[in-house]
Amino acid sequence: MKKNGTQKLALAGLLCAVGVVGSLFSFPVFGSRCAPVQHMVNILCAVLLGPYYGVGVAFTTSLIRNIFGLGSLMAFPGSMFGALLSGIIFHKTKNTWLTYLAEVFGTSILGGLCAYPVAILFMGKVAGDIAFYAYIIPFMISTVGGSVLSAVIIESLKKTPFLANRFGG
Repeated sequence: MKKNGTQKLALAGLLCAVGVVGSLFSFPVFGSRCAPVQHMVNILCAVLLGPYYGVGVAFTTSLIRNIFGLGSLMAFPGSMFGALLSGIIFHKTKNTWLTYLAEVFGTSILGGLCAYPVAILFMGKVAGDIAFYAYIIPFMISTVGGSVLSAVIIESLKKTPFLANRFGG
């Protein structure tokens, strides 16, 4: 059964809410707030909704988190790259393990590298205060945790009729 736009939008809204509420369970690592639930949401979006909804959910969740003071500007590059890459990989391969790895790579490497200019331009950080790779380690810690959470959920759901149509069952 193919989901229509209303169902996808409702699920995207629900996953945004999970991401915002889940950010209450964050922890600081080297000046960055790690929110593993956001990365779990990114992977769930990749599997259930696709890459474009995933980026939309990541952006919306990051925006709401910033409005409520639950995140920093690092939430944008730290979530959107992983959401896009994991969504594209799942769409092309239907391989969940590659999807988990794509989230980790997209968030930690691509998002971590893009966080550097965001920190300098929008947060007033001086280039000497932070290293070019300073966000890669905290982003990796956060995204690995979220990837493990999503792997537990998705691998369990793969055994049920709920996700059978997503994997050719």
